[in-house]
Amino acid sequence: MADEKKFAGYICSGCGIGERLDVAQLENIATREGKMASCQTHEMLCSGEGVQAIRDDIASGATHIMIAACSRRAKVEAFNFTSVAMSRANLREGVIWVRPDTDENRETTQEMAEDYIRMACAEVKFMNQPTASGEQPLNKNILVVGGGITGMAAALESAAAGYPVHIVEKSHSLGGHAAGYYKSIPRRSPYSDPEDTGVEQMVADIQANGRITVHLNSTLAKTTGAPGRFVAEIVTESGGSTTETFGAIIQATGFTLFDPSELDQYGYGNSPDIVTNEELEKLAKAAAGNPIARPSDGKVVRSVAFLQNVGQNSKEKGHLPYHSGIGDLVAIKQAMYFKELNGDCDTTLLFDNLRTPGAGGEDFYRAGQEKMITFSKGRVTEVVTGKDLVVKFRDLILNDEVSIPCDMVVLDVGMVPNTGPDPYAQLAVEEAEDEEEREKARAILANAPPSILNLDYRQGTDLPHLKNGFTDSHFICFPYETRRTGIYAAGPQRRPMDMRQATDDAAGAAMKAIQAAENAGRGMAAHPRAGDLSFPRFRKEGCTQCKRCTVECPFGAINEDEQRYPVFNESRCRRCGTCMGACPVRVISFENYSIDSVGQQIKNVNVPEEFDEKPRILVLACENDAYPALDQAAMNGMEINPWARVIPVRCLGSVSLSWITDSLNNGYDGIVLLGCSKGDDYQCHFVRGSAMAHERMSKVGDTLQSLNLEPERVKVYEVAITDIERAPKLINDMAETVSKIGLSPFKF
Repeated sequence: MADEKKFAGYICSGCGIGERLDVAQLENIATREGKMASCQTHEMLCSGEGVQAIRDDIASGATHIMIAACSRRAKVEAFNFTSVAMSRANLREGVIWVRPDTDENRETTQEMAEDYIRMACAEVKFMNQPTASGEQPLNKNILVVGGGITGMAAALESAAAGYPVHIVEKSHSLGGHAAGYYKSIPRRSPYSDPEDTGVEQMVADIQANGRITVHLNSTLAKTTGAPGRFVAEIVTESGGSTTETFGAIIQATGFTLFDPSELDQYGYGNSPDIVTNEELEKLAKAAAGNPIARPSDGKVVRSVAFLQNVGQNSKEKGHLPYHSGIGDLVAIKQAMYFKELNGDCDTTLLFDNLRTPGAGGEDFYRAGQEKMITFSKGRVTEVVTGKDLVVKFRDLILNDEVSIPCDMVVLDVGMVPNTGPDPYAQLAVEEAEDEEEREKARAILANAPPSILNLDYRQGTDLPHLKNGFTDSHFICFPYETRRTGIYAAGPQRRPMDMRQATDDAAGAAMKAIQAAENAGRGMAAHPRAGDLSFPRFRKEGCTQCKRCTVECPFGAINEDEQRYPVFNESRCRRCGTCMGACPVRVISFENYSIDSVGQQIKNVNVPEEFDEKPRILVLACENDAYPALDQAAMNGMEINPWARVIPVRCLGSVSLSWITDSLNNGYDGIVLLGCSKGDDYQCHFVRGSAMAHERMSKVGDTLQSLNLEPERVKVYEVAITDIERAPKLINDMAETVSKIGLSPFKF
C-alpha cells in the first residue's frame, strides 16, 4: 500500500560531483520536491561504508530508495539492493562529464542535476519491488532436438553441468551428416592434415552417460508450455509416444544439402562420377584406407576436379543467395584424401572466390599447396559427360577458355537450414485482409517444410526465420537466442558452419538453456534482463480487447482467453515492455516499469517558461545500445547540450505514444528517440521492438499536425553501442533545430 512506502534518498559527492554541483541544493530538491523522507550525502557512496548506510536504512524499514551518483550501468554490484524498489539519478556520466567545467556552464549544469534528482524521485514513487510470479518450480531437464554433432555436443555439455538431457533424433542413429564423414577439417595446430571426426567417441560417451536419454526414430508431436514447464510429446515411427517436461529446449536440427540437379552446366545426375562433397565423404569412408574409386566402373581415381560455390551466393532463380563459407575448406580437406589414398592423383580446385575462414584456415590452405593441390581461379561453363569427364571453364587469371579431363568431379554444394515453417508465414494466413491475400499466404505455406517443434503458440508452430530460412538468432549480438524464450538454436540451422564451430555453438546454447531453466525456476527473466522479477500486468476493466499487445509481442508471450482478453505468460516474457508501448489505453504495466514511472519523470522536469529561453529536449534512449553509447561518450569527454534530459527505456518498443503527446503538451521543445538498428541486420535486443517503435512513431506526424507543431520536433534514430560520437551529436542537432524553428508554443 502507498502508506506503507518509506522513501530514502542518497547523493554521492565523489568522482567530482561535489566539486561541480551544489549538493546541499540537490538534497533540498530531493526532500522538498521529491518528497524523500530522508536524504543524505556521502563522499563515496559505493564504498563499503556508503553501501552499509543504505543497508542500515533498508533494515530500518526503507522500501523505496533513490540513488544519485553514477550511471545506472555503473556500480551495479555495489548498489544491488534486491529487497527494495530503486531508481538512480545519473549525475556523473549524465551531467558533470558531458558539461565543460566553466563558470558560464555552472548554472545550466546545476539545473540538469536538479532535474535528474526530480526525475529519479518521481520514478521511484511509481515503482514497486517485483516478486516472482511463482509459475513453476525449477525443472532442470533439457530437451535437445537433433542428434547430429551439434545436438550431441549440447547434450554432453548440459550433462557435464549436471542437467538431465533427452535427445530426440528422427533417424535410426546418432551422428547426423558427420557420421558419414571420412575425416574433419583440422581443429588444432598445425592445421596441416584432416583429423578424425570424433563422432564415434561422442556416441559412445552419450551411451555411457546416465544423465542422457536418447529417443531414436522419434519426432515431437506437440510442444506446449514455457521455460521451466515445457511439455513435449515424443512419438516414434512405430506409433509409440511418451510425454516429458523440460526447463529449456535446444534445437539442433542441422542442415540439408542444396540439390544441384537443376543446374545443367554441372551435369549432376548425368554421370555417377559427378558427386556432391557429402557423397565423396561416403566414398572415402567406404574405401577404408584404400584408394578412392569412381562409382561408374570402380577405376581408381587419378584426376579429380573440385568445382566450388555451386549454386551459391547467386541471385539467379533456384540458387542460394548466400555462401556457405566452409566449402573451400571442405574441398581442401577432400583433395588431401586423394593425396593420402590415391598417391599421385591430380587434384584441381576451381574457385571464383576462395574462402578459408577460421583460426587455421590460411595454414590449411598453405598445407594444401604444399601437398601439390592445384588452385585455379575460374568460372565453370560446362561439365561434359562421357567415358571420361571434361570440365570446361574460363580461367579468370589468363582470361582464356580452358578444358581439363578428369575421372571424377566433386561439387561444392551449400547448406540449407533444416528448420520448420516460418511462423510469420503461418500468421499471414490468419491475418490476411481478403481472400486473395489469404491464398497467397497459403501458397507460401504449401511449399514450407514440415513442423519440427510443433509449438502450441498463437504465433506459429516453429522458430521464426531470418530472410534465408535460418533460425532467427542474431549471430553477432545474440547467438543461440530465438524469439521463443527458453528455446535456443545451435549449429548450421543458425548459420553455415563446420564441425568445430558447431560444437562451440552447442556449448553456448547449452549454457543459455541452463540459465533459462534456472531463471524460470526463480521467476526471473532471461537475457537481456536476466534476473528481472517483473512481469506484465494489466487492468482488465480498461482493456478494449484490441489485440495489439498480442500481435506485437516479439516472443509469443501473450495469448487470449475465450473473451479475447490478453493472457500473459510470465515465463515466456522477456520484460521488454513492447506490449506496454503497444497498448492504446495504457492498462499494461510492470511493477518496476510503467506508463507512470516514465511519464512522471517527464512531468517532473522543470520546463522553463518561454521568456527564460531555456528549451527542454526529451531523450528516450534504449538501455541496451543508446544509453551505453551516451555513457561512453561522457567517458570520452563528448559534450551534450544542457537542454537535454535523458530517460533510459527498456526498449524503444516500450515507448508509449502518450509519453510523446504528454511531453509536447507540457512544453518540451523537441523529442529524440534513440533505439537499436532494425531490419535484417537488426541489433535490437528484443528483436522487433525498435521496428515496432519506428512504425508507431511514423504516425506521430498526425499528432504534431493536430497540435500545429513542426514535424522536426520529433526524431527517431537507430543507434549502435559504438556510436559514441554520433549519439550525442543527434541530441545536439535537435538543440540546433529548436533554435532555428523556435520554442514550443505550448510552454506555460
